[in-house]
Amino acid sequence: MKRIYIHSFLILIFSFSSIFSFAQISKGQMIDGIAVVVGNEIILDSDISEQMAYAKEQGGEVGNKCEFLEGILSNKLLIYEAKKDTLIENRTAAIKENSAQKYNQLLSNFPDEKTMLKQYSFRTKYEMQNVIEKADIDQYYSQQKFQRITDKADVTPNMVTDFYKENELKFPEVKDELTLAQIVQYPVLTDAHKKEIIDRLLKIKADIIAGESFESQARIYSEDPGSAAKGGAMKNITKGQMVKPFEASALNLQEGEISDPVESEFGYHLIKLDRKAGKIYDASHILIMAVPTEAEISTAKAKLDSIKGLIETGKFTFKDAAFKFSDDKATKFNAGIIQAQDGSSRIEKETLEANAAYQIAGVNKGDITEAFEDELNRRKAVKIIKVEGEFPRHTLSLESDYDKVKQMALNKKKNEMLDKFVKEKLPEIFISIDNRYDNCNLKSKFAK
Repeated sequence: MKRIYIHSFLILIFSFSSIFSFAQISKGQMIDGIAVVVGNEIILDSDISEQMAYAKEQGGEVGNKCEFLEGILSNKLLIYEAKKDTLIENRTAAIKENSAQKYNQLLSNFPDEKTMLKQYSFRTKYEMQNVIEKADIDQYYSQQKFQRITDKADVTPNMVTDFYKENELKFPEVKDELTLAQIVQYPVLTDAHKKEIIDRLLKIKADIIAGESFESQARIYSEDPGSAAKGGAMKNITKGQMVKPFEASALNLQEGEISDPVESEFGYHLIKLDRKAGKIYDASHILIMAVPTEAEISTAKAKLDSIKGLIETGKFTFKDAAFKFSDDKATKFNAGIIQAQDGSSRIEKETLEANAAYQIAGVNKGDITEAFEDELNRRKAVKIIKVEGEFPRHTLSLESDYDKVKQMALNKKKNEMLDKFVKEKLPEIFISIDNRYDNCNLKSKFAK
């Protein structure tokens, strides 16, 4: 392997921070060969091959192995700097604890575990969980460092205009877009339904006091996909990480003590405090989810339809109704507007979820759908959606797409700040690339 020192490059931020290593490894393939060392961060040859395979499987434009190596290496450089930054909280333990929950979320998309492992070419669930942990840890550190570096990034209207003029001929065509606003209601459980769940948990607690172990009861009864298989255990929880009712109850317990049923937005919990040390604690819980009945969903729909009537008769604006009645914290303070993935208020029509697309089919600009059943934050919900704006396919322009252009200009500014940071920091960072990559013509000004 040969040593190099990097003097500058334009970093490809987050290119691979959320990719799992899900590739097929053939018999005899060397899976532990070190491809690159960045400071004390190691990239295996298998990391590159596996991430390429997963990206291709997801329909991404991967390019060749050298380009992929460059993106991974750039991200590792950022992670290396992040781990040295004392202002970035070390949340590695908490992230690892969440890997089981993410694993189970992925599993819910497959008929069984064997099918999922075969699809992603893992031999065991533990291999897959380890890769999820690694990817999430890398993502956390790269995002934190990126935010620290670019926190003060801003662009003026003149800078946006200049950026548009410089790139006018390069902008892609904008596909059909919509601006949508929503009001969301989570169906309310009846008192009888709540009592039924609470009584179930009180019976479980009584059985534990009578001699059953908390762990065995959690495995049998808990409906939390992330912790049930581990006897309800959740380790290295940082204060502020859990929803407030859970945390308030957990931290008011003595170690080993079990709470009475605690209501949260996810359902009802029995909580046992296992350990508390400063801002970190371990807790176990048994969750019975608050799944509404058809009657409770119908009641929520009727309430939303009446709210819709108040809007249409002028008693409320949609904005005011969203603020007053919506249960969705992400949109209620923003006139109900649903944000696209890029943070703008325009959503590409073809990216809409199937249920929402079906509900707004035939709904004109300014109109509101009937109340319909959906899911939000892994909970049953009822919604109404208003079509606030329609934007047919067109060539991007400064007049009609100012917010998009501004975001592009801001992203360019952030990458410039990141590049400057890299140029200042990386002469000191040791990089070693294996000779197998000698033929790579890396674009980012690596000095070999």
